[in-house]
Amino acid sequence: MLQLITKIDELSKAITTPLVSLLLLFTRIWVAIIFFKSGMVKLSSWDSTLYLFEYEYQVPVLPWQLAAYMGTAAELILPVFMVLGLLTRPMALILFVFNAIAVISYPVLWEGGFYDHQLWGAMILMNVFWGAGAISADFAVSKLGQKPQTATNS
Repeated sequence: MLQLITKIDELSKAITTPLVSLLLLFTRIWVAIIFFKSGMVKLSSWDSTLYLFEYEYQVPVLPWQLAAYMGTAAELILPVFMVLGLLTRPMALILFVFNAIAVISYPVLWEGGFYDHQLWGAMILMNVFWGAGAISADFAVSKLGQKPQTATNS
């Protein structure tokens, strides 16, 4: 019985391991689209964005003007890094904190959008802990940094 369980586990691992990079790419693209679209909306209706940051959002510590600029910049810049898979772990960690601050700062989200933010947070954390995978600039850069293996004849 133990051998059967081990064989099934090995087969499952052989099937799923090559798909991990696709899963990580999927999560990066998914959250990038969400946050980038939100940034574009903020940018396209800047007066509304300023109003929301001044009167609706309750961003801790930062003045509302600075929060508006930083929040919009984060939503436009971080997704680009995520899609490319460049500096993925630190960018994903910053995006995770940004996502958490968005939920904390806007209590209206607790009623309707909280589950979306939880899903996005989980997807972002996958990239914080596992990196971007083989389909990423991080992977390509790491391969460039490796010295080629040369065969030596004795």
